[in-house]
Amino acid sequence: MALSATMAKERYDAFEPIDTPEETTWLTRVLKDETFGGALLLFAALAALIVANSPAGDFYKDLLDTKIGIETIGLKLTLAHWAADGLLAIFFLVAGLELKHEFTYGSLSNPKQALVPIVAAIAGMVFPAILFVLAVNGDREALAGWAIPVATDIAFALAVLAVAGRGLPVELRAFLLTLAVVDDLGAITIIAIFYSDKIKPNYLLLTIALIALYALLQKFRYTRWFYLLPLGLTIWWATYQSGVHATVAGVAIALLTNLKSEKGKPSPAEITELKARPISVAIAVPLYAFSAAGVDLRELGAEAIVSQISLAVILGLVIGKPAGVMLATYLLTKFTSAKLNENLRWPDVFAVCLLAGIGFTVSLLITELSYDSGSNALAEGKIGVLTGSLISALAAVILLKLRRNKL
Repeated sequence: MALSATMAKERYDAFEPIDTPEETTWLTRVLKDETFGGALLLFAALAALIVANSPAGDFYKDLLDTKIGIETIGLKLTLAHWAADGLLAIFFLVAGLELKHEFTYGSLSNPKQALVPIVAAIAGMVFPAILFVLAVNGDREALAGWAIPVATDIAFALAVLAVAGRGLPVELRAFLLTLAVVDDLGAITIIAIFYSDKIKPNYLLLTIALIALYALLQKFRYTRWFYLLPLGLTIWWATYQSGVHATVAGVAIALLTNLKSEKGKPSPAEITELKARPISVAIAVPLYAFSAAGVDLRELGAEAIVSQISLAVILGLVIGKPAGVMLATYLLTKFTSAKLNENLRWPDVFAVCLLAGIGFTVSLLITELSYDSGSNALAEGKIGVLTGSLISALAAVILLKLRRNKL
């Protein structure tokens, strides 16, 4: 979709206006690619569920448990492990580039104007976490998954909005994108702090040194791919070996990539994003979805949907996320100088709050980091993510359709 000149130049009080060619082009590209990515995610998730519950289910499980790699450097991993730690590092690289762009050019570049989406995103993480903790009622095993419902899947959310929200103000899409970007930063921080293994100091120091070298090369614009790519892979390997979750390497690299253009040429960050985004959208995330969403429901039965962990995740996504985002937005605009754009109505904002409850990719990752492989808790957590995301998406579609009919 393209943004009109009038829309691109509008100033809003709630967040930074899209009034530069860089911002307009970037936002248009993100919306287009993530919409396509959302469709691929949905297809991959459905395919995984079908295969896992078919006669090929055992083959599917054995395939994901197959180990490949180089054992001498500590990288002989299962295919499922490669998907979570390797492929998702590409996804987080793109997410990190989105964060850097927003901090430099977009809605987070002005702290005052960024206040609403930042506070709303934080509340949208705190509320579902609290609901999850209350719902599991002190169960120590279940409590490990407290962060499962804090994440928003930007690809799914934007795909739903693109399909059901046609004709609605473009500011609605920008608000959702900003909310999801801050949400990504929060989820990445949670993974780095709470879901990393025992830290190995030697590898951690090596990781820091390699990241510092990458930052130095970016500063002096030594950006040829044939030495930055091996350096990036080495940073990922060192991060994995250090005990910090390997996906954090993607974010660190992204945030240190130079975003300044010279002599009219694309910046290193723009070039990296153009190269990495198609791989993330079309390959990395769908393959991860196929590896993570395949829950064998035959062994668990229908009662798994109403298990303690599953219900806690559903409550967090369907109620906690929209309640946190909506309440924070309302209170800020009611009692502070922060305002929403005049083109946005409260039903529009509530629809975005519901879309924030679509927590697929990162929620599945946190589920896998929370519970043991093959356990009922892991399966129940994944069922909660899939069910909660589906309910949130359907509720948002209904509200968006009603809103469109009134225009």
